[in-house]
Amino acid sequence: MKNFSAVILAAGAGTRMKSSLPKVMHKLSGKPLIKWVIDSVSALKPDGIILVLGCGAEAVEKYLSESGVKIVYQKEQLGSGHALMQAEKVLKNYAGDVLVVSADVPLVKSSTLSSLAGNNKKTGASVTVLAAKVENPFGYGRIVRNGVFLEKIVEEKDAAPAEKRIKEINSGIYCFDKNLWKALSKVKTDNAKKECYITDTVAILKESGRKASLVMVKDNYEVRGINNKAELSQAESILKDRKIKELLSSGVSIVDADNVYISYDAKIGVDTVVYPGAFIDTGVSIGKNCIIKGASYISNSKIGDESVVLYSYIEGAVIDKKVKVGPFSHIREGSVLRENVRIGNFSETKKAIIAKNSKVNHLSYIGDALVGENVNIGAGTITCNYDGAKKRQTIIGSESFVGSNVNFVAPVKIGRGVLVAAGSTVTHNVESGKLVIARARQEVKRRKN
Repeated sequence: MKNFSAVILAAGAGTRMKSSLPKVMHKLSGKPLIKWVIDSVSALKPDGIILVLGCGAEAVEKYLSESGVKIVYQKEQLGSGHALMQAEKVLKNYAGDVLVVSADVPLVKSSTLSSLAGNNKKTGASVTVLAAKVENPFGYGRIVRNGVFLEKIVEEKDAAPAEKRIKEINSGIYCFDKNLWKALSKVKTDNAKKECYITDTVAILKESGRKASLVMVKDNYEVRGINNKAELSQAESILKDRKIKELLSSGVSIVDADNVYISYDAKIGVDTVVYPGAFIDTGVSIGKNCIIKGASYISNSKIGDESVVLYSYIEGAVIDKKVKVGPFSHIREGSVLRENVRIGNFSETKKAIIAKNSKVNHLSYIGDALVGENVNIGAGTITCNYDGAKKRQTIIGSESFVGSNVNFVAPVKIGRGVLVAAGSTVTHNVESGKLVIARARQEVKRRKN
């Protein structure tokens, strides 16, 4: 969509969050509130995005330093209209429409914003307001309409008794044409809070002979603002419930939906079963016919078809099909587990590529390693990858068998088909097909009483 720019209002102090962190930097499903809104707006490809900041600007500035968003400042908190005025110096000569969105409505959809942004041209209006119908309108500005068109918006503190009974409310999201700035300049502060309200522009535009229009949101949750941590938690629940319904309808089995967490962006294949206790965080893709069981945490990882995860922690990993992880495994960032690999009880991998059909079943640490195909890693094996200054790599060739309680002191390379005796500490390269025993000779001596 072209010919509009967006202004995101994020200058509020957010005191009800009871936090030193700016409200818009609090995370919803792993993503700051401000990023949710920017992503929804960006999907429409606006000519530009202007962010109005006030309190806590430094943290937000740092986060958005490479986003391409233009930042302006509201140094005094004089109302929403005053906040919007701060964007005028950037958009004063701009001929397109201006979409105005609050930074604390993370659930608003791009499709809803698209309908709003296109409505002025469709209806010939100078402003279109996104409205919602709610059972309890307390605290919201009421929509006073004249048929399909908008007459005015009345804030809660200024509403007459009859107006307070209106259930159609203002979401705080608008699309204006180029007459916005002239209307804003006429807004007065003769209201209960002595502030400059954006909502007053509706009546001002109508008094000048222009139309004001409405778009009703289909899902009221889209326009629910986040003002405190209770509302943030409620938004998390909304996202999770939506995701679970989506997954169930697509063929995923979730044994106990109340006792799992599944991120909004998770991709899960048909006939995969998610058991109670699973926490599937952002950036996760899980294939078909998988089992995710017990208190498993998975983040930023890809898991192939027919794989099983049991009571394990997986982060930043690539896992191919038919892999079994756990119980109680830790698969760390940079791990790549190829087809039919087994990582078992209390074993850990980090920046390790383990080729197909290999096993690390018990109590082992495999870090900064390349492990070939059909390798058996015995219990208690460690790749000693850190020499006090640098991380070093261990390479273990295909078809090798590593006995229990073996230490590989990196950098070290083990050839193909090598048998490493249990209890060995390997410090030098080993050629293919060899048997290596690297341990002290056992001695038995008489005990002294």
